Amino acid sequence: MKPRRPPALLLDAGLVLASLADIWVHVDTDARAAMGWALLAALALALRRRLPLATFMLTLPTALVTDAVFATMAALYTLSSLSRDRILLAGCALAYAITDYLPWPWSSLKTTEFARTDNLFHLSYTLATAAAPVFLGQLVQARRELSLRLAEITEAREHERLLAAQSILAKERAQLAREMHDVVSHQVSLIAVQAGALQVGSKDAASRQAAATIRRLSVQTLDELRHMVSVLRASGSRPTELTPQPSLADLQDLVDNSGIEAKLEADLAEDLPPTVQRAVYRTVQEALTNVRKHAPGATATVCVRHRDNAVHTTVTNTAGTRPALPLPSTHHGLVGLRQRAELLGGTITSGHTADGGYELHLHLPTGNSA
Repeated sequence: MKPRRPPALLLDAGLVLASLADIWVHVDTDARAAMGWALLAALALALRRRLPLATFMLTLPTALVTDAVFATMAALYTLSSLSRDRILLAGCALAYAITDYLPWPWSSLKTTEFARTDNLFHLSYTLATAAAPVFLGQLVQARRELSLRLAEITEAREHERLLAAQSILAKERAQLAREMHDVVSHQVSLIAVQAGALQVGSKDAASRQAAATIRRLSVQTLDELRHMVSVLRASGSRPTELTPQPSLADLQDLVDNSGIEAKLEADLAEDLPPTVQRAVYRTVQEALTNVRKHAPGATATVCVRHRDNAVHTTVTNTAGTRPALPLPSTHHGLVGLRQRAELLGGTITSGHTADGGYELHLHLPTGNSA
């Protein structure tokens, strides 16, 4: 976890206060000229981010006339952390070193005081003091640039990882499309052909009707399967609708073609959200499929009402009159319906009725008045 940096204004205010404290310690209040330059240098630090070179030039005189050099060093550090011009930085550091080295007033150049301080130790100290802010500022600048480069590398790696995942997904989708086309499509086509032959060759009216239903459902399944295969082959290159999305207008056709004796009782508004309409349609579709699979010969009633800002859908069936045929099932139908309902803020309840039948109830909020 990265440490939180103090706000820029708070940091600048702290530097100004530190410079004022440096002035209070090192500048004689009776020296008005020196005090003026020192106060100007301290206040100039407020401009160090926007005008780093000008700030340094405003703080330079105080290093000549006083011993309060904190503002000058802070300005030099800021300039070094923001500038890439090495020649400019070397010149500013040299100017600060010369200014700090020379005594004030200049008339004291020939005095014993200057002769006493003009030695190798003082010269080395002055040069080190001038070089330290420059090196520190350059180090901070390099660290900042390194952080930016690391962020760019991390982003590039994440993008590369995403592209690799998309490539793998595209291959898997293409392989799945081939399998669906080669296996499922072939088998469903055979079912449609055999049902058509039975429809033409059978003399029994009920058998012909059943064969016609099988053929129609097979053809519909093939159409949906072809659309699904085309979506899979697109491999995510562009957004594609999985299938034409159903709405409540398709409920009557769903009930009529369910293959069981069922009736629809609907009282709905026309402006319901598409997500709610699809959820109701898929719930009724799954419920009728379960009736056809688990309760052959049963009758069903589909009741859909819009009341109290919610859609109430109830599918009730009687007990089956024939034994159910064993059919492959993943037992995920109701789980998927419940998850869909929860995503929309609704609920699904289901259970057996007193007469041996089964009832499924869907409650979905709509946010609209009935």
